[in-house]
Amino acid sequence: MLKAGIVGLPNVGKSTLFNAVTRTRKAAAENYPFCTIDPNVGVVEVPDSRLAPLAKIAKTDKIIPAAIEFVDIAGLVKGASQGEGLGNKFLSHIREVDAIVQVVRCFEDPDIAHVTGSVDPIRDIEIVTTELVLADLEALRRRRDKISKDVKSGDKHAVAESHVLDQIEPHLNSGKPAATLHFAREEWELARNCFLLTAKPTIFAANVKENELAAADTNPHITKVREYARSHHACDTVVLCAQLESDLADPTPRPAHLLHLQRKGSARLDDPRRRHGVARGGHDSHGL
Repeated sequence: MLKAGIVGLPNVGKSTLFNAVTRTRKAAAENYPFCTIDPNVGVVEVPDSRLAPLAKIAKTDKIIPAAIEFVDIAGLVKGASQGEGLGNKFLSHIREVDAIVQVVRCFEDPDIAHVTGSVDPIRDIEIVTTELVLADLEALRRRRDKISKDVKSGDKHAVAESHVLDQIEPHLNSGKPAATLHFAREEWELARNCFLLTAKPTIFAANVKENELAAADTNPHITKVREYARSHHACDTVVLCAQLESDLADPTPRPAHLLHLQRKGSARLDDPRRRHGVARGGHDSHGL
């Protein structure tokens, strides 16, 4: 089963998004940094419109969709690669997932503290990317040390691996994630033992306020995130309001304002496609 980690700085909406996607209240979503320490885990079915027609062809009523496991990972701060905040735990949990959903705060709210003191989504993305890149450079160094004797002895596999590491290192040193390297499958195979964090498929989840969803395309924060994601990470961006999605997915009795939304038809509370958007994106990011 594909495993996707929800990551980002503290207080950007990671746990709220996790609760929305998994339709649970497993993750504490409080207004203070590091309210998540141990990762929360939930499994979500991935919608696939091809399944129903295939079931008819196969003449079966049994449809088993693919599933994705989401992991709500503790917030990262600058210096995580040197152990700041919950850095070591954060990095070890990312190492265990197959894909990354990076939540980026794209809304202003004086009542919700930002760990850096201001809202700047590109700066936030670069903080996370820098820490992952630094961790990858350290992983590269350890791998070089491990294969150095074999390289000196002329071992063909070790020499080939060392050549691949020689290409990865300057790329990382320039601040670029490994995923943007144009490697053949054989080269990625040689790099596999480094367990590079920045090589994992990534999508960005741009988190906005409910009243900003309709004008997302004119939101300057969203525009910047979309452009940055494409140009620097070669990946997509999903725009959402994590709090609204969490409220709509909450199985408990609905507040009056949500019932009002339902009556207006502006929010289909029981439409599984709402919560499946990130699941589909996470699945697609892995090339599935």
